[in-house]
Amino acid sequence: MIWEELKESLIFIDLQVDTYEDVFEKMGGELIRQGYAKDTYIDGLKEREAEFPTGIDVEGFAIAIPHTPVIHVNRTGTAIGILNKPVTFHEMGGDEEDTVEARLVIMLCVDNPSTHMDKLQKIIEMIQDKEFLGKLTEAKTEKEVIKLFEEKEKTL
Repeated sequence: MIWEELKESLIFIDLQVDTYEDVFEKMGGELIRQGYAKDTYIDGLKEREAEFPTGIDVEGFAIAIPHTPVIHVNRTGTAIGILNKPVTFHEMGGDEEDTVEARLVIMLCVDNPSTHMDKLQKIIEMIQDKEFLGKLTEAKTEKEVIKLFEEKEKTL
């Protein structure tokens, strides 16, 4: 269960950022500091984002799910960022000029390639619910974010 892996110290409410690179530095930096990711993690995020964009539009609600290959990861973890203002990400599967303005970022550290797709699929299933996404962006505390994930995951 994703919600069981969430840690308050990896949830960023009202995250002050201007670019997706800022998101990578702040959220990725904390994953490194807490031992989830290797020192190469932020560069790995940037390299992967350039090749495989992670922005997703869900009925006009944009999120991003950045992650890296397992070589940049020490152990599995998930960081959630609720941004103070939208940040431009290139759209997953889109043309080079296709972008989304994300207010929510779910950053993954996955240390096992065989579970990577399962986790990503579960998150994508969860984010298809625009009401859930709206509640997440309105969350005021880290505990509330975890509770929202728990409630959503129990409905799947």
